[in-house]
Amino acid sequence: MKATELRQKDVAGLETEIKALQKAHFGLRMQKATQQVTNTASLRSARRDIARAKTILVEKQSADKSAK
Repeated sequence: MKATELRQKDVAGLETEIKALQKAHFGLRMQKATQQVTNTASLRSARRDIARAKTILVEKQSADKSAK
């Protein structure tokens, strides 16, 4: 997911997106453990998507605090 798509979401939307990404990453980790995953690069991209979403979430939360 691109950062521009994530920036369009509100805080609640970002939190649900992070949970969905974490669930998908967990599934990929389990597939890797059972040697069922074919594309190991998807683990790296999933981790980076989670980090990207968390970064934007923190930016939005800090912007909300500074606006008050």
